[in-house]
Amino acid sequence: MMWRGVAMDRRRLLALVLAAPLLTAAAPKKDEQKKDEKKTGVGTYVEIHTLAASVMRPSGRRGVLTVQTILDVPDAKLRAKAEQVVPRIRAAFVQTLQTYASGMTPATPPNPDVLGQALQRDADRILGQKGARVLLGTMLIN
Repeated sequence: MMWRGVAMDRRRLLALVLAAPLLTAAAPKKDEQKKDEKKTGVGTYVEIHTLAASVMRPSGRRGVLTVQTILDVPDAKLRAKAEQVVPRIRAAFVQTLQTYASGMTPATPPNPDVLGQALQRDADRILGQKGARVLLGTMLIN
């Protein structure tokens, strides 16, 4: 009886050893997985992670202004360029947001029109042309 079980195990092991090269050939390569992970947006959108800046709260304590932003870039070439320079765009957005937040008076909500125009100027300047639209999401002071 024991030999029968060992023979079955050997057959299974041999089948796995022979099938292993086939399984690894069918699996996606690591480079392809990294390329898929590097995509920062979906469709025509390029995601810019949440931006944060410090503000003064009505109580006199420091608070944090957080803003969610996304770029809508319909042109494929410009979208590829935008995906490559996301760190530069994000740095410019954070600097603009910090400048805007430092000028806010306590108990005043942020003005999305003014902030949106400033961020749009930054995006156009960094991309070198117009064609990307800045979309603002949630603006929250905590």
